[in-house]
Amino acid sequence: LTSALLKDSSKHLKKKNDGKRRVRMARIFFPQFRRGKEGIKISKGTILEAARKLGVEIISECGGRGQCGKCIIRIEKGKESLNPPTEIEKRFNLGENERLACQAEITGNKDIYVFIRSAGKFSILSDTLEDKVNINPFVIKKEGKVVLNGEIIDEERGKIYGLAIDIGTTTLVFQIVDLETGERITTFAEKNPQASYGDDVISRIDYTMREKEGLKELQRVIINRINKALKEINIKKGEEISNKIYEVVVVGNSTMRNIFFGINVSSLGVIPFEPQNKEPINQRASYLNLKVNPQANVYGVPLIGGHAGADALADIIVTEIYKQKKVSMIIDIGTNGEVIIGNKDKIFTASCAAGGAYEGATVTSGVGAIEGAITNVKITDGEINYKTIGNKSPVGICGSGLIDLLAELLKNKIMSKTAKIKENFHITDSISISQQDIYELITAKAGLRLDQDLLMKYYGVTLEEIDKIYLSGAFGNFINVNNAILIGLLPPAREKIVKIGNGALAGARQILISQEKRKEAQEIVKKIQEIKG
Repeated sequence: LTSALLKDSSKHLKKKNDGKRRVRMARIFFPQFRRGKEGIKISKGTILEAARKLGVEIISECGGRGQCGKCIIRIEKGKESLNPPTEIEKRFNLGENERLACQAEITGNKDIYVFIRSAGKFSILSDTLEDKVNINPFVIKKEGKVVLNGEIIDEERGKIYGLAIDIGTTTLVFQIVDLETGERITTFAEKNPQASYGDDVISRIDYTMREKEGLKELQRVIINRINKALKEINIKKGEEISNKIYEVVVVGNSTMRNIFFGINVSSLGVIPFEPQNKEPINQRASYLNLKVNPQANVYGVPLIGGHAGADALADIIVTEIYKQKKVSMIIDIGTNGEVIIGNKDKIFTASCAAGGAYEGATVTSGVGAIEGAITNVKITDGEINYKTIGNKSPVGICGSGLIDLLAELLKNKIMSKTAKIKENFHITDSISISQQDIYELITAKAGLRLDQDLLMKYYGVTLEEIDKIYLSGAFGNFINVNNAILIGLLPPAREKIVKIGNGALAGARQILISQEKRKEAQEIVKKIQEIKG
């Protein structure tokens, strides 16, 4: 009897399980992305969460809390498989079939086709200064072996390579370098995939604090993207270049560097905004699951402190202001802005949230440096002329275009000297700037300019006594300097301004190929004084 009951019970369970297997899950497709064309099966959660699982980047400045309104998507098919628009979505001016990815939840099982408004190829600066250093890496070939700091880590197999990585809040850039010659073998540049967890460091710090596995997830996302890029390079080159990478140097602001190494960043979100670890880091690649040679050393450049990180130190290394008698200034404008002033005697630095508004955040028609972004604006006799990235149809206006627009509005007396406009100014029918947008841009500008003025005051020099003003980063490289001076973003000293391209990446590369530069970085960082507001 017992046997019969068990057999009957087993049949019943099998029927129930068979029934569960027949329930169809929704499949979400992101046709704009190679990795999104096959879609992903999902039964619950939001479109934003599905995109994260698939590795598709959707801009979400607020980290998916429905506050920024930037994660706009268009549902081409399958809207019946989603919840109705939420009260949060109704506060934003969404078009037909548009939703916020963080609010659109899967409720049905029909396939969903999603197009992302902000998707597009980013224009990311990877150009740097030439290296004027003696090539003397920590990894060498000796008697048929590959040796790192005196330790044999591999048999010699031809070339030996290094990897310099600059992890920006918005961008991810790296270069593979021949450690014997200093030659740059290849460069990779893309939007930082962590952007879908929040566009600024505070949002990402908050994510690590709210989510139990948040820190591991952000670390995994960035390392996985590097690994995928290395695999693509191997295929393109037709050889396993990545397995001959024996040292990696990583720079980034304090949050980005420490997330990469899996270090808790919660202390950077609360007063006094200090990182738990500022020291240089050395870890094996295998420990981080970084797909280079497993025995490779991964070196984290030390942090200055607070939000002045390894990227700012890299700028200092490249410009060599620490060797000069005359005082110079470095301005690195990104999502987070750093201002540095100093010479061989002393160096001061300060940081602020500088680039958010100028990178499209909090500005109605603002976008990042993607294809179709308006980069240059000129108003002549009431006629508006502009250029876009890739000569594509305009989709919005990025930082360099916003600076030009403010300057042109001022020159043409459309905006008063007190930054007031009578009505929204339209560049195209759908792309405009409002008074509120101008206030956001002024606030962002004020923080960066205040840092410049206060550092000169604390240092005890005037603008006339500054020898050079170095502009680092993509933003500084692409802006019209005269217009930036006109609106007060940069000091009125055009003849002193020198653009150095991606100073952070150049610094990382020099610290990779030169033992002297690495030692200098570790000594200099101890002498830099961070000024906090």
